[in-house]
Amino acid sequence: MHSNNMKNRGPNQVVEQSVLNLGKFSSVIKLSAFFPFKSAHGALENINAVSEGVVHVDLKLFLETNLPSGGKKKAMLGVSDAKLGAVLQEELNLSIQTGGVVAEIIRGVRLHFHSLVKGLTAQAASKAQLGLGHSYSRAKVKFNVNRADNMIIQSIALLDQLDKDINTFSMRVREWYGYHFPELIKIVNDNSMYCKLAKLIGNRKELTEEMLEAIEEITMDSGKAQAILEASRSSMGMDISPIDLINIESFSSRVVSLTNYRQELQAYLQSKMSQVAPNLAALIGEVVGARLISHAGSLTNLAKYPASTVQILGAEKALFRALKTRGNTPKYGLIFHSTFIGRAAAKNKGRISRYLANKCTIASRIDCFSELPTSVFGDKLRDQVEDRLAFYETGEAPRKNLDVMKEAVAQASEVAAEIKRKLEKKERKKRKREKRKLEALSTAEGDDEEPKNSNGEAEENKDAIKKKKKKQAAEKEPEVKEDEEVLTNGVDEAMPAKKKKKRKIDAEEVEPEVTDATQVEKKKKKKKKAEDV
Repeated sequence: MHSNNMKNRGPNQVVEQSVLNLGKFSSVIKLSAFFPFKSAHGALENINAVSEGVVHVDLKLFLETNLPSGGKKKAMLGVSDAKLGAVLQEELNLSIQTGGVVAEIIRGVRLHFHSLVKGLTAQAASKAQLGLGHSYSRAKVKFNVNRADNMIIQSIALLDQLDKDINTFSMRVREWYGYHFPELIKIVNDNSMYCKLAKLIGNRKELTEEMLEAIEEITMDSGKAQAILEASRSSMGMDISPIDLINIESFSSRVVSLTNYRQELQAYLQSKMSQVAPNLAALIGEVVGARLISHAGSLTNLAKYPASTVQILGAEKALFRALKTRGNTPKYGLIFHSTFIGRAAAKNKGRISRYLANKCTIASRIDCFSELPTSVFGDKLRDQVEDRLAFYETGEAPRKNLDVMKEAVAQASEVAAEIKRKLEKKERKKRKREKRKLEALSTAEGDDEEPKNSNGEAEENKDAIKKKKKKQAAEKEPEVKEDEEVLTNGVDEAMPAKKKKKRKIDAEEVEPEVTDATQVEKKKKKKKKAEDV
């Protein structure tokens, strides 16, 4: 922020000439105060406030402390932004000047700013400006109010492009396959249906009555299917090679896939319009409402337009041509594609288009500034347009707008309460799920700890067993020592024990010898008996 004590020593030309030269500019302009931003966040807040036309607290404090209050002549403040100047004039009661000399002075200040402020270099100033510009742009992109409208604008543009492409591709299929089966063009008028049939039939000579059911599924008409079968038998088309048929079938399959994607895109557009602009979609239709938003640039821009602009939105060429030639101005633009204007009589088309444009502006403003999206107002506005059409045709007086809007407000409040309840239920369910997940995680952690404890207990048991074994081994060692002492000290007592042991071993060795001898004798007796026999 900077304040300049503007001493205009000549006409505007002197200031314009002295802007480029620092010596001349410093003789015209004198820097009296400078307030640097404390942080990047504070700088971003100030630049956002300036862009929105709001006086920030820092700017107000800076001006109040540095502008001269007393004196015969009242101080004049030069502001580059007219919107911000008007707000400053209302809040601070200052005399504001915008444009003219002010623009040239501010241009010179920006050019020579690093020279006017001591300790500031041109490189540091450019870096600070670049950083602030990046953060401002990032904030604008992140908090873009029109970001929901961008999807609608892109999808309606793609839908129009797909319509054109499908039309040209299907005409190419008609021409290509028409050489082989020209009678099919007269029987089937729909482009997508023709491409499906061309893919299914292929060579007309191979068409049999077995394929009649498949043709009926595509045409949804048994008469057409029978006519196609009869025409294939007596066709005047030329014969076609299998390679050409393969190319035709592949191209027709591409066209069929494009038509399927077009239907999916239209369903996506309808769902998006029900979220972003439900009242406008209920009043005039999803496609026409999306075209209005796309032509205006965003829903907020459409809400700012008056009804007269919405009425001729899309017919700008006709309007300027009529103004140039002093002819009749157009009665309607994009809203002509709605069903209301087509149903009205020729003399009432202008009246109903004006009425419909009025209701479209109301619906777009409700959609733009309402917190919860509901289609209650759109349905009521549609009923009003229907009543107006009936009034033009039969003369039956429609209901008053005040009564209809009271009913709409009551219904909208009920619907909003229901939506809030649903949102609260969803939040509760989310919280419960999160709690369950946390409990599951905590239990899993507990289960992981239990095996660890069991392993620790097992290790402790092993240690205890080892200790017991050591104790037993320690107890056995003295017994062995005692036996050794007995063997060494009492030789006479130990000798008889050894003799007893030897006798037992000899007896055990003798017994197997006896058993072996008896077995040998038995075998000999058996052999003798066998020989005698």
